[in-house]
Amino acid sequence: MLEWYDFTIYGFLAPTLGQVFFPSRDPSTSLLSAFAVLAVGYAARPIGSVIFGHIGDRFGRKPALIASVLMMGAGSVLIGMLPTYAQVGLPAAAALVAIRVIQGISVAGEYTAAGVLIVEQAPDESRAFVGSWLAFAMLLGCVLGSAVPALTASLSSEAQMLSWGWRIPFILGGGVALLTGVLRTQLAESPSMEPASSRTRSPVIEALRDHWRRIAQMVVLLIPSAVIYYLIFVYAAAYLVDEMHFSASQALDITTVNLIVIALFALLVGRCADIFGSRVILMSGAVGTLLFGWPLWWLMHQESLALVFLGQLGFSALNAIGWALSITVLTEMAPAGLRCSTVALGYNTCLALFGGTTPMVATYLVGRSGDDYAPVYFVMLATLLSMLVIARLPKRAAAVR
Repeated sequence: MLEWYDFTIYGFLAPTLGQVFFPSRDPSTSLLSAFAVLAVGYAARPIGSVIFGHIGDRFGRKPALIASVLMMGAGSVLIGMLPTYAQVGLPAAAALVAIRVIQGISVAGEYTAAGVLIVEQAPDESRAFVGSWLAFAMLLGCVLGSAVPALTASLSSEAQMLSWGWRIPFILGGGVALLTGVLRTQLAESPSMEPASSRTRSPVIEALRDHWRRIAQMVVLLIPSAVIYYLIFVYAAAYLVDEMHFSASQALDITTVNLIVIALFALLVGRCADIFGSRVILMSGAVGTLLFGWPLWWLMHQESLALVFLGQLGFSALNAIGWALSITVLTEMAPAGLRCSTVALGYNTCLALFGGTTPMVATYLVGRSGDDYAPVYFVMLATLLSMLVIARLPKRAAAVR
């Protein structure tokens, strides 16, 4: 939760950071520069897959988890202590970009190493439920990443936020994340971890060479989860404010509520998957997306905030299915000695290609076609592709040891 809090707060503070580090006479130019740095963090995730996949498979899941949270926490503290553009000029902006690259590398190793560790140690009869707690924690981190900046802004003036208020969420979260790194020294290593001396080749190279088809299947399997999430929580939030003239606070309110819905629903999905099997639950979510995607998108284009909320709520429930089961299914798909590398490469490649790019793709499709419903057709196409992989999953996965 704390790792994702630290990674998320940048996005919610982007308008302020744009003015602090990329000042311009045109506010939109400053904001665009800040969002470009946000994208850099996502683009760095495949690099993190290589680094932490190697660490996780060669030296252990525990060292990867300690290193990732310490990198993230240190990065947040450093951002909170950075001099501004007004103080030192361009080096301030350059330092911000460098730190966000480090944080992007860090978060790439965090989610997958944590997932592999807990799924490998989970009892077979409750593996999906245990894995769903990772999605629960990640999504609560996103909620916390919006709540703390919002609270800080509400308790300070605009001038104070620009002067020093923006530093508080970074320093607070970074300090706690560093403490988390110390606590992680007490973690038990996974019993599936092979001794480093037993390896003669890099696990990442081995995964890419021998299991690239499996990695590609992982990417395709996760596309709908990534696309729907960024469509309803990033693209749609901006659309509600810019095109439908809801206030920013209204858009943030319904987004926050639905993030909490996804987090809670993910746990229920995990329990159901242990009873009926992950393949059945994933296929049900895919069919539901095909059947209800267009009506839900229609609701999100109504003038009533209540109807917009219901549309986003429906998408949130469908999206929770993919997030709840993703780490468990990916760990089950990965070869035993290369789990960290394979899962990290599949997961982070998908997020880099289809996550951060979704708002841009949706904007392009609407602008090119003139059809506000073009993004939901993109969702349906992604879902159809994912169903090809879901159909090939075993009804009941073998033991993960």
